[in-house]
Amino acid sequence: MRWSWKLGRVAGITIQVHWTFVILIVWVILLHVMRGAGPAGAAGGVALVLAVFACVVLHELGHALTAKRFGIPTKDITLLPIGGVARLQRMPEEPGQELLVAAAGPAVNVVIAGVLWGFLVLAQATEPLSEFSIVSGNVPAQLMWINVMLVAFNLLPAFPMDGGRMLRALLAYRIDYVRATQIAASIGQGMAILFGFAGLFGNPILLLIAIFVYLGAQAEAQQVQVRAALVGVTVGDAMMTRYRTLPDAATLDDAVEELLAGSQQDFPVLAGDRVAGMLLRDDLVKALKERGRSATVGSVARADCRPVEEDDPLDQALTQMREGRCSALPVVRGGQVVGLLSLENVGELLMVHSALRVGPVPARPAEALVAD
Repeated sequence: MRWSWKLGRVAGITIQVHWTFVILIVWVILLHVMRGAGPAGAAGGVALVLAVFACVVLHELGHALTAKRFGIPTKDITLLPIGGVARLQRMPEEPGQELLVAAAGPAVNVVIAGVLWGFLVLAQATEPLSEFSIVSGNVPAQLMWINVMLVAFNLLPAFPMDGGRMLRALLAYRIDYVRATQIAASIGQGMAILFGFAGLFGNPILLLIAIFVYLGAQAEAQQVQVRAALVGVTVGDAMMTRYRTLPDAATLDDAVEELLAGSQQDFPVLAGDRVAGMLLRDDLVKALKERGRSATVGSVARADCRPVEEDDPLDQALTQMREGRCSALPVVRGGQVVGLLSLENVGELLMVHSALRVGPVPARPAEALVAD
């Protein structure tokens, strides 16, 4: 996720924090100051927030490590002010697997709350929920009740939260996966609207949660619709066959001429007959500012935008584009470039397929699959 700072790696998974997390720290400090707490009290509040987000990391690792058991890697876990996001390469479409992956996160919080409760019982320091406060009190008790609330919140059937994913998995046992996603997403958006109304007349944090839930549910429903539409579709069905390539020795000035001469924005770069990478428009603009017009395209080309075969499934190619953040990929047959796969062409293919079936066109379908 952009604008995130890397904290480290756990089990091969990058842990990072988004810059907006700083807003939460500042808010907690201000809350303590307004309540009359001194520096020690404010520091304790910040420590509690950090402990909570350690629990959130463990929650997301529960998802990630369970998904890993089913052969699904996780690229990173990002901490946000409203929680954490584990970026799985994909969600399992087997209902039983998705149910386990979704339930693993809340199960971690149940274990943490149980351990803290046992400690409090042994220390004879238990506190009822009615005495809970984020600005004062017994820190282990505060942390226990926060984990209990995290479990309750995540189990709400509001897609894309864990409860919504569990609901989709249960529905998918009886009905089509796409339909199950639509139902779970609709319930999630309905709950987001309720959160939004509650936020207007109460806690403004609920407004942020409402936006997150609503947009997340919408994006997931669109992605599932697109994946369903791409079943059986190959890269060759969506690739451009009228395209231009650039030799790796060409200059950025040459690339600018090609960019302005037509509608093509991204160019396969060749070293002889071999694909050396992709020159993407954004990289071209950045390189012009930093290196000037005389730099070679070979020095700017993205080698991680690897070629795809003409007969490869299109959904796999889109996954590769998402992972590499590539807006286009060269298409090869027998090692020779025969086409160019771009998000624009994939979107147009989906539009044509949708029109032929007289069905709705998913909003920004290709971009939804490659967004962060």
